[in-house]
Amino acid sequence: MSGDEIARAIYLGLLLLFLLGVFGLGGRASLRGLRDMLLWAMIFLMAILAYSQRETLRDNLFPATTRFEGGAIELRRQADGHFYAALKVNGAPVTFMIDTGATRIVLSRPDAEAAGIDVAGLDYLARAQTANGLARLAPVRLRRISLGETGVSNVKANVSAGGLGISLLGMDFLDRFSKIEIEGDRMRLVP
Repeated sequence: MSGDEIARAIYLGLLLLFLLGVFGLGGRASLRGLRDMLLWAMIFLMAILAYSQRETLRDNLFPATTRFEGGAIELRRQADGHFYAALKVNGAPVTFMIDTGATRIVLSRPDAEAAGIDVAGLDYLARAQTANGLARLAPVRLRRISLGETGVSNVKANVSAGGLGISLLGMDFLDRFSKIEIEGDRMRLVP
């Protein structure tokens, strides 16, 4: 059984106990103490279950969480196995997927528009092979891109003609860091 299946089985068992306690024992005054005990056991077990699933809950409630500590930037691996970071591009907030296999920064069309780039006036002449197939790209220069204290002006990037669901942060930006460490579900970018 996987962790999700175990959690689901525990949840269904607790739900059954709760329903039995409330509906099965609710009408019998002599068993009120037993019902109260089952209710407290249910509350206690739900708290344990929530605590054991805290990483999953946190990742789902706060995606793309970025922590800044001592000048370094720490990112958490998300449920899909990728690292994401919220950056500012020309002052506009953009969520990027960290892509150490990409050379350049690639903006999705909607993110490029949000950053003030006239996507209709671009020439999508460049081509790149991606995991999703061939992509048409247009070269652009970003006025400024920043992640926390680390920012760069006049940066080469590309805008995707379409089909890119999320912007990609490639090595052009990541090379600004002296060290990139991945340990477990954490990525640390050290200036």
